[in-house]
Amino acid sequence: MRTARQVTDVVTHHGEGPFWDGAAGRLLVVDMLAGAVVAVVPGGDVHRYELGGVAAAVRAREAGGYVLATERAFQRYTADFTPDGPPIAAFDDPEIRMNDGGCDPQGRFYCGTMAYAMTPGAGVLYRLDPDLTVHQVLTGVTISNGIQWPADGHHVCYNDTPTGRVDRYSFDPDTGTFGARETLAAIDPAQGQPDGMALDAEGGLWVALWGSGAIHRYASDGTLTERIDVPARQTTACAFDDGTTLFITTSRDGLGNAAESGAGAVFAIDVGVEGARQYAFAG
Repeated sequence: MRTARQVTDVVTHHGEGPFWDGAAGRLLVVDMLAGAVVAVVPGGDVHRYELGGVAAAVRAREAGGYVLATERAFQRYTADFTPDGPPIAAFDDPEIRMNDGGCDPQGRFYCGTMAYAMTPGAGVLYRLDPDLTVHQVLTGVTISNGIQWPADGHHVCYNDTPTGRVDRYSFDPDTGTFGARETLAAIDPAQGQPDGMALDAEGGLWVALWGSGAIHRYASDGTLTERIDVPARQTTACAFDDGTTLFITTSRDGLGNAAESGAGAVFAIDVGVEGARQYAFAG
């Protein structure tokens, strides 16, 4: 088992949703509950964009700039994180917030929700289409987390954290809808809970395990092929750069004085395989 190295100071309270911003050569991380996006240039500067509210998930836009899932809406931004148009409301329940998301190969942006009270089944996976309409894709989820599209274009991998599973759904690329579900991997609770995830060019899924300070890699048939140790137990998510470096986000939320010194920092490790292509929002 290899160990990831800490590559930043503590830059977030609840770091989540890492995304490699290839055009700018930097990693974007959300400090979710603080409503900020943190830009990390490897070996260089760290810049914090204070946006307010909740910053759940960020992705690039094909036309330039970014799209962000906020507490209960979607917001487009310019390259310097200036709002580009009004918020696009997804729902209006104050007990629910957005949590994690990503873009499909057709340029649609998905983000799922969870109840602040973690109420079972209260969450929904939403889809923002390029025409800026919002649609429900899955209902009855509890803590909506990582989502990735394998290269075949007809499946999507998805984590609803409390299930302890990495699920694979059939996917209709024309409509952006999910079909039949199968379990790709079941995770022993003693090994943590599945949180955010990244996909490599060989079809392997790298899954952050909340509560155990680890990343698991699962082959496309669900076989566990590698475990990476992370020196912060609240490991939240991971993302590749343009090469073979896997960046890992962590959280110190709720730990208080029991937090590890690196909780809230970004970690990294060269895993020897390139990441899969990540998609931008077409709207």
